[in-house]
Amino acid sequence: MLPEISIDPALKALAPDLVLGCISARVSVEKHNEALWREIDQHLTHLSSTINPDQINSIPQIAAVRSAYKALGKDPSRYRGSAEALLRRALSGKGLYRINSVVDINNLVSLESLNPAGTYDLEKITPPIELRIGATGEGYKGIGKDLINIESLPVFVDAGGAFGSPTSDSERAMVNLETRRVLMVVFSFTGPQGLEQWVSRASELLRRHCSAEEIETSLVT
Repeated sequence: MLPEISIDPALKALAPDLVLGCISARVSVEKHNEALWREIDQHLTHLSSTINPDQINSIPQIAAVRSAYKALGKDPSRYRGSAEALLRRALSGKGLYRINSVVDINNLVSLESLNPAGTYDLEKITPPIELRIGATGEGYKGIGKDLINIESLPVFVDAGGAFGSPTSDSERAMVNLETRRVLMVVFSFTGPQGLEQWVSRASELLRRHCSAEEIETSLVT
């Protein structure tokens, strides 16, 4: 079941075009899915042939994230949205990390839409969920990282505290091979236009590559 999700009015005031495309599903997670990686590799080739690294900051979706971070008081060159970070990595020729089938789909959807995306293990989250501004001094243990400073970033919070952001997610809610129920969120800082397409695309990829069932979707404004 899709949990209750809201955006704090204080965040919405500074990022008025922020909309969340949300998908919940029951999934089967694999370490590696060859068919999925054929799609990922094909898209990485497409990106390399169509986007010059010098153009990244002017891409509308990425420019909107950077503008929102500036409005929140966060340096967007130091704290990048995940789509920008993935795109920079892809265009530098480093390729993408291979994590698991669900996270790999998350990253593909992010690179296709050029919007940040995050995926969370629903069994590690206690709804309701709110996206709010990170408080002074707030942080969490990042995935494969030390403590991440989430002050002034948009952050997802549940009863246990902060667990995710459009920049980097926490270890607490991360998806692993034992995960059975997920929440995937596409963050659009440019309004709702086109977002349903990416929600449908994410749902289709989860269904095809992760045997997803009980899929529910919504847009949160």
